[in-house]
Amino acid sequence: MTTVLLRGGSVVDDDGVRLADVLVEDDRITRIAPAVPEPSGAVVVECGERLVLPGFVDAHSHAGALVFEPEVQLALLRQGVTTIVTGQDGVGPAPGDGVWARTSFGAIDGEHQHHDGGGVGDLLATYDGTTPLNVATLVPAGTVRHLVRGDGPGAAAPDELRAMRTLVRNGLDEGAVGLSTGLDYVPGLYADTAELTALCVEVADADGLYVSHMRGGYEANARVGLEEIASVVRATGVRAHVSHLHAPVDLVLGVLDDLERSGAPMSFDAYPYSRGCTILSMLLLPAELARPGTSDLAAATGDPAGRARVRAAVLDRVLGRADLGAGWADQVTLSHVPASAFHALQGRTLTEAAAVTGTDPVDLALDVLVASSSQVTVVMRVPAPRSADDLAPLFRRPGHTAGSDGIFVGTHPHPRAYGTFARYLEEYAVPGRLSWAEAARHLATTAAERHRLGDRGTVAVGAVADLVVVDPARVAARSTYALPMLLAEGIDDVLVAGVPVLRDGALTHATPGQGLRRAG
Repeated sequence: MTTVLLRGGSVVDDDGVRLADVLVEDDRITRIAPAVPEPSGAVVVECGERLVLPGFVDAHSHAGALVFEPEVQLALLRQGVTTIVTGQDGVGPAPGDGVWARTSFGAIDGEHQHHDGGGVGDLLATYDGTTPLNVATLVPAGTVRHLVRGDGPGAAAPDELRAMRTLVRNGLDEGAVGLSTGLDYVPGLYADTAELTALCVEVADADGLYVSHMRGGYEANARVGLEEIASVVRATGVRAHVSHLHAPVDLVLGVLDDLERSGAPMSFDAYPYSRGCTILSMLLLPAELARPGTSDLAAATGDPAGRARVRAAVLDRVLGRADLGAGWADQVTLSHVPASAFHALQGRTLTEAAAVTGTDPVDLALDVLVASSSQVTVVMRVPAPRSADDLAPLFRRPGHTAGSDGIFVGTHPHPRAYGTFARYLEEYAVPGRLSWAEAARHLATTAAERHRLGDRGTVAVGAVADLVVVDPARVAARSTYALPMLLAEGIDDVLVAGVPVLRDGALTHATPGQGLRRAG
């Protein structure tokens, strides 16, 4: 049995902040009270002016394949993240052998070195006792569609839909916390509402969560995607959650209110940054050419006439987007470019990269994509950044959970991977835009409840002791767009299942993490 005493700090729970010690025995909190006597042999963490909060839950993570790497573990734990939810955007290594997921989403998720095939249960087993963090997963609908009918367009036939429902049901039975869709990615964008509804019948029956990277491009077009999710909710009764919700705040709050009144409430995750990060092929190319890991684009641009047609399609696409337009190449920064010939361009905008290479932004983008088998990610600046005050009403909404959408692949990632949770505390809890109790709920409790993660997400007797100790005077995200891989500050002690995994800001190399199966 491991015994840990968090002494002299202040506990943050639903009632607010109060001075108290926290006693942890084995994996559970057993006592919360002033001046708890020190048990013989206990590990003592002197908290002083620090706060004890529940371990944070990253409701939208792309670290599932990379959480075995110490530098990724340190980046997450230094933000207070103790659980990540993976299988996002409709793509994941299970069910199946993982090859398609690695090919299509390798630039975002990386490669899972410890999973060589099987179902969700096999995937979850790879995390049991092998990592300091907990990992939950969703059944990825894009992976399921690919396994049953490939990546082509068109509606699923009845027998295909039955096969897809069986894969979803099996994944839920093996512990998945829900179903994810990526309706801007191939092949998820070919799934119609009827297909989504049929799959969500299985999710609703299991009390899972339907998590959607919704259709339609977000921002000013957010209503379209939200209303499609709402139609699935009304048809099935499924609980729904929106991935990385970014849109004009007044617009999205109004739509969410309308949908809740109509019987379709939903939660959502969002991160405290204005810029986004995505696959370059999805941003620029028509769907038939936007499959990473294929030779489709190389074939389409292999002769002058073909390249001219693709160039025209790219320009039509970017100039027609309200969030891009004429200045699009200045807004797009190369994040991960695996092709060695273009590796030095990471961190430059397409305009800057084109100038360095003596070409124009469209040709440069096509050359980079072809050389990298389309495994290229970019950071995208929006025309009108939103301040902390602008975003505060969205982050105060009860259905909001924190999700980093953090990507750890490449040498110039979006800083959200290294800073999201510390930035929440720095910009919202410390200045008082959120109370500390509200911050704990948004960063831990709501996500644990929505994803059915069991007795986690709270500092209470009987709860699993996933705990973080926060110094409110020091907590800060240090990662920036220029220097995106700097570690956060102010969180130096973290417990997972009662075991110290971060002490004095350093990994202990203990691995008490688990593949979290959906709790009943």
